[in-house]
Amino acid sequence: MAASQVLRSEWTKIRSVSSTVWTLSLAAVVTIALGILISLLSKNEFDRMSVKDRLSFDPTFISFAGMSLGQLAMIVFGVLVVSNEYSTGMIRTSLAAVPQRGMFLSGKITVAAVLALVVGLVTSFVAFFLGQAALGPHRASIGDPGVLRAVIGGGLYMTLIAVFSMGVATMLRSPMLSLGILMPFFFLISNILGAVSATKKVGRYLPDQAGSKIMQVVTPLGDDTPYGPWGGFGIMVLWVIAALLGGYALLKKRDA
Repeated sequence: MAASQVLRSEWTKIRSVSSTVWTLSLAAVVTIALGILISLLSKNEFDRMSVKDRLSFDPTFISFAGMSLGQLAMIVFGVLVVSNEYSTGMIRTSLAAVPQRGMFLSGKITVAAVLALVVGLVTSFVAFFLGQAALGPHRASIGDPGVLRAVIGGGLYMTLIAVFSMGVATMLRSPMLSLGILMPFFFLISNILGAVSATKKVGRYLPDQAGSKIMQVVTPLGDDTPYGPWGGFGIMVLWVIAALLGGYALLKKRDA
């Protein structure tokens, strides 16, 4: 099967499964809605903030406050794109039609990544503009230094979260096992490791903590992170590559 046919086939699979469409929609709605809410709260609390908090105030990053929950929906999307075929047994048919497993996996990842990127960029820009409107006099402008990079970075971050999840799901094959590992990892474990002083230096190299740096414009006071926005983004890319390579290695090695 030609590469173009594989891409069309994967596109058909994704749009024909309602759960994948709903998870992308949920990712956008949650990210935008929570970002507006946190921006409104931040506006009302600004006058009561300490001098340190005001100096660290990052209106752009605040509008992405909903990303912490929105990324969970992107994780579900990435897992479902891969594991739906395993749970239904359709993987055997797919691999029979496309025996070149590298082409099969790359086609699936390409289609899902492009879709996640489109949704991620739209979500990021909408969350930014509505969040800044909610912040009122404390808002940032898209033309301010570093802001456009942060907004585009928000879309890239959501995309990489989905692709990383696809790599993990390819390795594990089971949707329940994949979600059972990824959800607690991103929602609890990573936050705990990043908050505890003994593990903070390790936590900053986890994919979500490193990748989220791309969305920051103002560096918080006392932040001694040894990398900047693009350095953190690069660390996240390495995590994604590792997950994809692991997924491909196992997909190539084992039976469907």
